Amino acid sequence: MKIDIKDLSAHEMEEWAVGLGLEAYRARQVRNWLMKRLAGSFNEMSELPKSLRTLLNEKADITHLEKFKTLVSKDGTKKYLFKLTDGLFIESVLIPERDHFTLCISSQAGCVMGCRFCLTAKQGLKRNLKSSEIIDQVIQVKRSMDEPDRLTNIVLMGMGEPLANYDAVLKAIRNLISDDGMNFSHRKVTLSTCGLIPQMKQLGKDSTVNIAISLNASDNETRSSLMPINRKYPLESLISACRAFPLPNRRMITFEYILIKDINDSDEDALKLARLLSGIRSKINLIPLNPFPGSDLSSPSLENILHFQKTLINNHFTAIIRKSKGKDIMAACGQLSGVWTKNL
Repeated sequence: MKIDIKDLSAHEMEEWAVGLGLEAYRARQVRNWLMKRLAGSFNEMSELPKSLRTLLNEKADITHLEKFKTLVSKDGTKKYLFKLTDGLFIESVLIPERDHFTLCISSQAGCVMGCRFCLTAKQGLKRNLKSSEIIDQVIQVKRSMDEPDRLTNIVLMGMGEPLANYDAVLKAIRNLISDDGMNFSHRKVTLSTCGLIPQMKQLGKDSTVNIAISLNASDNETRSSLMPINRKYPLESLISACRAFPLPNRRMITFEYILIKDINDSDEDALKLARLLSGIRSKINLIPLNPFPGSDLSSPSLENILHFQKTLINNHFTAIIRKSKGKDIMAACGQLSGVWTKNL
């Protein structure tokens, strides 16, 4: 049976090459073609001898996500609907920034976490993605770009809970940031989690990428009503894990707080949030709820959002109102579904 070569780490690829009777440096050549030069087939690897390319075609596959549909927002955001080999769909979002691009990628097809404010949760969990499927989102998007070097930031904030697919996500992260991989800066890669504490602790030992916590409430009752995971890992345990999380110099934890009208947007909520996060080196991203069909939740008024932000700033927090891009193509935070509808 052929292996999926994108599923291999650098060490695994060298071991595999040596097992075929090849020199280890051949694995490094292949990896360079895959991760840096974005080769789509072994036949494109023109530096390799023809006999070696023939052998590689016999022993391994370079699998690809199928770009099923691409939608472009009026603000320049692009949403890619990828079809997996088993017929399932995932989505990735390319976000234009002032001087670079950020790519939001998925780690699962669907999600089991059940957060009320997230459309992905309505799909349930279909399956975990392989590490090759995670990193191939980056490869396929870069291949489609006119200036691929402008893609500098990766956020694991798409479909799924990354830490629920820990091994594949960690391998994909290492392929993203390693010098002999795609060579993204670990400072430019961010993983967002709803708060799986054991895996958070392990991530702190295994990687130095940024971490973002999907918080969304400052008391257990409210958070549990929005995010079922809070019943297993309540705020006291989550905040304790955040306080203990190892942060490189000048790095901060990002807390994502989706503002929902009449649920978590009051003055009292802002003050409780300030007390909860006191002493943690952090910044707070305030995200007005992005609506989706069938949701019973709505976004607060701009006046309420600005007042909430001002309360946090007055309590000495960095609080940023995050502009959600791509709402007109259902590409904003909480709107990914892996389902293509013809009216978009």
